[in-house]
Amino acid sequence: MTKIKAYAADNKDASLKPLVIERRDTLKDDVKIDILYCGVCHSDLHQVQNDWKNSVYPVVPGHEIIGKVLEVGAGVTKFKVGDLVGVGCLVDSCQTCSACKDDLEQFCENGATFTYNSKDKHLGGHTFGGYSESVTVNKDFVLKVPENLDPKAAAPLLCAGITTYSPLAHWGVKEGDKVGVIGLGGLGHMGIKFAHAMGAHTVMITTSPSKSEDAKKLGADEVLISKDEAQMKAHANSFDFLLNTIPVGHDMNPYASLLKRDATMVIVGAVEPLDPLHGGSLIMGRKSIAGSLIGGLKETQEMLDFCGEHNVVSDIEMIDIQNINEAYDRLKKSDVKYRFVIDMKSLKNS
Repeated sequence: MTKIKAYAADNKDASLKPLVIERRDTLKDDVKIDILYCGVCHSDLHQVQNDWKNSVYPVVPGHEIIGKVLEVGAGVTKFKVGDLVGVGCLVDSCQTCSACKDDLEQFCENGATFTYNSKDKHLGGHTFGGYSESVTVNKDFVLKVPENLDPKAAAPLLCAGITTYSPLAHWGVKEGDKVGVIGLGGLGHMGIKFAHAMGAHTVMITTSPSKSEDAKKLGADEVLISKDEAQMKAHANSFDFLLNTIPVGHDMNPYASLLKRDATMVIVGAVEPLDPLHGGSLIMGRKSIAGSLIGGLKETQEMLDFCGEHNVVSDIEMIDIQNINEAYDRLKKSDVKYRFVIDMKSLKNS
């Protein structure tokens, strides 16, 4: 085992602070990665605060990891020392259940191993994430990052990117479709970029008129102010697909009215109870409400390759690890455009 520097929270009320953790030695099928950048996801904040009531302390967050390969095991042929690689939300799964066989490791029926706060199959205890100097991961859960992408801005693709790409791809969004992206934040800004790159007529749906200019810079063709009844009525029954990125419970009825017959709204942001939905809004148009969770490894690689082809990356603000608690305070206020990314040199040099 190797001891390395990390940042962690000891309890739900604690600030993140330095901690020394252990990483396993590189096994036959492992890739050891020097972490260069790590995105800051809202899930990190939820886990630190135990909002989902499943946190195990100390929590070392971080599942938007970009780095360079330091070492590979004897059984690894896909990667070599020096390669630019990524690690997202998953570091292991059973590989034998129907979900894993269908390249949907995020839905592993025996329980996926998440990058942090999951049971560590190798060392015992629980997994530690990317707010650390390095990570050692099974080769099947390591991703190739296109060399033409800015590695800093590519980090959030490993969660925010795949979370929004996956439903757009799964529900077959194509050129000419009318796609609405509800909410402009870390997820929403990626949804706009992907829908635009896929050739869809992309509409940013927001409660805030002040976000209109940014939305159009990101690729939105139109902006729909959801509090404006006249605008909502004008767009009723017209959308082929809605990507709902609102991160908290809310009333979905106004958005359901925007869907065409047989169209779908997919929820990717609100991992909590939602306000009651009137059945008539679905029945009177055979409309659907669905959910989506990140993506499997095959699809995540497909997403990264798509980003390389279309030069899609996140809009980011770089921070040092020493400023992570301030970043969390700003994240609570949605005061970031649109994703914090940690320069991990700040940890290694501390």
